Amino acid sequence: MKVALNLQDIFLNQVRKDKTQITVFLISGYQIKGQVKGFDSYTIVLDSEGKQQMIYKHAISTIIPSRAVNFNTGRPDEPPVVD
Repeated sequence: MKVALNLQDIFLNQVRKDKTQITVFLISGYQIKGQVKGFDSYTIVLDSEGKQQMIYKHAISTIIPSRAVNFNTGRPDEPPVVD
């Protein structure tokens, strides 16, 4: 049985573990730079300039990481999700 992968969770978890700097663009046009400290279905907690910010996902338009993100799930029987 094939398990559905949640690309959003894989992405956010990888940038969190790697401590990758990201830029979050809100739908208002405002941008926030920082590191992901945690996330759930509705929010992302970002450490930005020494302060924690909780950002609601429905307010986000785009997230750009400062470097490429490895989408390999770590399971040898599964190919990478994104090349």
